[in-house]
Amino acid sequence: MPSARHLSDAWRSGTNRSQSRVLLVLIVCTMGSFFVSMARYDLFPLAHYFLWLLLGMVLLRFGRLLVLTAVIVGFGLVATMAQVPITASRVSAVMVFLVGVGIVLFVSSRQRSGLPGPLSSALLADLRDRLTAQGAIPTLPEQWHAQSAMVGADDVGYAGDFMVAELTEEGQRLEIVLVDVMGKGVAAAPSALLFAGALGGLVGTLRGERLMDAANEFLLRQDSEETFATAVHLSLDLSHGSYTILSAGHPPALSWSPAAEAWAVDNSRGLALGVLPHPELNASHGVIEAGGALLFHTDGVVESRGADIEDGIDWLRLTAREAIAAGFPGAARRIIERVKRGDDDRAVLILSRA
Repeated sequence: MPSARHLSDAWRSGTNRSQSRVLLVLIVCTMGSFFVSMARYDLFPLAHYFLWLLLGMVLLRFGRLLVLTAVIVGFGLVATMAQVPITASRVSAVMVFLVGVGIVLFVSSRQRSGLPGPLSSALLADLRDRLTAQGAIPTLPEQWHAQSAMVGADDVGYAGDFMVAELTEEGQRLEIVLVDVMGKGVAAAPSALLFAGALGGLVGTLRGERLMDAANEFLLRQDSEETFATAVHLSLDLSHGSYTILSAGHPPALSWSPAAEAWAVDNSRGLALGVLPHPELNASHGVIEAGGALLFHTDGVVESRGADIEDGIDWLRLTAREAIAAGFPGAARRIIERVKRGDDDRAVLILSRA
């Protein structure tokens, strides 16, 4: 006999077979309710048939929901009209019931995914988890530590900020791309998922300007005049600590100097991706020494209405300095928590060397 988990996984698959099984179970339940209504209408009146309709709305696609609705309405009306005398209250109950049925069908027909609401939510959650997993930093050598913190606009679970990371050359080179697509929160999530999938296949295979050019071409091929993104690409040699940063319209990275005990603003600059066929990109180079670090962030961290971005960067330099006073572990989360709640996505990435 199939376990509850097996049945749940089958329903989550959304296949025709699983949907037909759910429909059959609900029809059998409706028929059982009909027999109870005919014997003792007071135990299962017309209003109670709404239970099976609501379950159908939650579990079934629209086509099968129509079949279930026809069965429910048919059995429910027959059971109600079989009661004598037919009073005004019963006629009113029938009218209200039919209006409720119409509302349920209207709501279900508006599901753009073609899936019932909970199944659509489960699919989105799976996609979000895949996006998060793709941005996980691989296990690094002992002297290196990476941490990140991301918060969606208005604290929703979906965002336009994402990260792609890859270890190449037998684990000696780390490639990271931090991206902020146009838009914020749930509205930016589809573009972020699409772009993340493309970058996931490019990072590690291409590097530097070739990677950025390929990402730019991908965005230009999208059928939209509003598809663009800012991005910063880090290529780090883990054996020597030497790195190259390429920024495409992204807020400047910060580098921590243990000798100066201060965060310096990186000078890598460039045009956002998806705007022009050949955006100009100016790379920066450096070395992360022992005790040093690099900090990357998205504009939601440093930009706010009515304030200059330079002021935001100065604020971040001070805040990041205070955040690492107790050590680098947890610093990214401490920085994010000090950013004023706003209507934009926020992300911080810190890569440090012991």
